[in-house]
Amino acid sequence: MASSRSSLLVCIALLLVIITSSEARDFLVGGNVNAWRVPPTTTDSLNQWAEKNRFQVGDSLVWRYDAGKDSVLQVTREAYLSCNKTSPIAEHKNGATVVELHRSGAYYFISGAEGACEEGEKLIVVVMSERHSLRGLAPAPSPAEYYEGPAIAPTSGASRMDVLKSGVAGALLVVGIVL
Repeated sequence: MASSRSSLLVCIALLLVIITSSEARDFLVGGNVNAWRVPPTTTDSLNQWAEKNRFQVGDSLVWRYDAGKDSVLQVTREAYLSCNKTSPIAEHKNGATVVELHRSGAYYFISGAEGACEEGEKLIVVVMSERHSLRGLAPAPSPAEYYEGPAIAPTSGASRMDVLKSGVAGALLVVGIVL
């Protein structure tokens, strides 16, 4: 009896871990509302913040900034490297920007404010592959070292509910195997 009770507790714990790890998250860029700005030093860049986080397909990036003074431009790798603002993939000017990460790979963002990108107000976010219920805990790759082709959003992708459903289905499968 004690053995089946402990097996049930293990299954419940696994279910909670799987469901929790399957939920999409919102990331406040830089970790605070004042982060989208020219960094005071090169050791204080947003890319260092991005390296400390694990971004998954379905997560969202959230920016808070003064819409009268700044904007967020999603750009290609080449535009990121040269701070070219002339033809962004997407332009956000409302001061409360949310960008959903629809695919794995690199996303590139620069400031639309004059001279800000050249002074370091830019960000690379590397999105890991789609969520898997029993994925490993490898560290996220460094955005500074991960350059891929243009960041173009696909026309279709899993919704947050689909991601949650797949996590629940995986958890139920594990429970069935253990029992």
